[in-house]
Amino acid sequence: MPLGGHEIAVDVDRAELFCCACRDQIYDRDFDAAVVLCQSAALKSAIAVQSSGNPENMRKRRRVDYRPWSPDVRERLLMDNGSSVLDCEIDRPRGLRGLNNLGNTCFMNSVLQALLHTPPLRDYFLSDRHNRYYCQLKNGVKLCLACDVDAMFSAVFSGDRKPYSPAKFLYSWWQHASDLASYDQQDAHEFFISMLDGIHENVERDRGKPPSPGHGDCCIAHRVFSGILRSDVMCMACGFTSTTYDPCVDISLDLEPHQVTAHGKTSAKSHPSSNSETSTLIGCLDRFTRPERLGSDQKFFCQQCQVSQESLKQMSIRKLPLVSCFHIKRFEHSHTRKMSRKVDRYLQFPFSLDMAPYLSSSILRSRFGNRVFSFEGDDGDDVAANEMSSEFELFAVVTHSGKLDAGHYVTYLRLSNQWYKCDDAWITRVNENVVRAAQGYMMFYVQKMLYYRASAQVCPS
Repeated sequence: MPLGGHEIAVDVDRAELFCCACRDQIYDRDFDAAVVLCQSAALKSAIAVQSSGNPENMRKRRRVDYRPWSPDVRERLLMDNGSSVLDCEIDRPRGLRGLNNLGNTCFMNSVLQALLHTPPLRDYFLSDRHNRYYCQLKNGVKLCLACDVDAMFSAVFSGDRKPYSPAKFLYSWWQHASDLASYDQQDAHEFFISMLDGIHENVERDRGKPPSPGHGDCCIAHRVFSGILRSDVMCMACGFTSTTYDPCVDISLDLEPHQVTAHGKTSAKSHPSSNSETSTLIGCLDRFTRPERLGSDQKFFCQQCQVSQESLKQMSIRKLPLVSCFHIKRFEHSHTRKMSRKVDRYLQFPFSLDMAPYLSSSILRSRFGNRVFSFEGDDGDDVAANEMSSEFELFAVVTHSGKLDAGHYVTYLRLSNQWYKCDDAWITRVNENVVRAAQGYMMFYVQKMLYYRASAQVCPS
């Protein structure tokens, strides 16, 4: 159908509009609203058909008790003669499926791709730890973000290669974050925090006892992403130190400031594909944990001096999460100048990362010397767990290209030592040099080795 001199084509399978003259996807608010309405209506009818049976029987068919099993001679012969390698696994890893853009939802698709392939989160939902049928039976008909995530994992890892439309999840997220419910472009990091909060609130509401704050054991979102930051504020007059602990699900890092040379010019490490200056993730972490002298307008009340004194503040990581998410502050907002801008500086990030130098135990030892082995508020087992599990490996990078108000989000995933570019519905294989040259906005690292603490309670065999 021609529109304004341009012919517009409709992709029926993906429910998208394509401009033949511009050779690009286009977005129409009315068209996207109609698509979401139709998909929601189809999903409601499908749920009605499923719920017409007995959900409890459905749950019993899905959940079975674990029993040790080993094949006998007959079963082993059947497996050897009747098994073959799936061709789809050779071409593309299972679970790698495009997500349709539902109207400026690339911010959501990029984060969802990273979360769908977060190893602990993926294993939790694929092992049926959150059964959406049982959850709906237990809690009645209500919106549950964790149930929609469970349905999305089932759809993405079903083996179907056609792009998936997360319309039901988008609707549920809109109900949870009503202030962000629009077809405008949103911030991927803000969506990430809002999504984890939504899963946390659903689980906290369903449990009889409120979870212990700050320990990260209340729900799957916090068990995977929750860590603990330590803040030390030291009085520069007497040396008294005030220590506070704060839970976090990610770490927001400022890009390194411009380095000024002796000639008064800003030094920059040129990048092959950009004239922008270069920062490093290691440098950002060093700056995050570096001692900072607070100004005279930020004096704190010293309990020992009993007056407000100038102080020195230092951040460190007391507890590492299973998955560390680093958010780069690329969007700057000035209230005095009443303007916003995006920082396009190139960021170098390693594929393997050692977090040991940024642990509270390491920083306090460097401050007081190795003669200090235990610290107030730090459990010995936690220190050992952190130091044994300080090696992380990069598996997902969310990037942002374009301007502040007209940009696009894309995710790079590392699966089976191969990198893939997830651009909404399109999945392509890329070289690692393409990933290194990308403008990283959020980086996801997973622990290389998981540390298990021995339980004092002996379970019967």
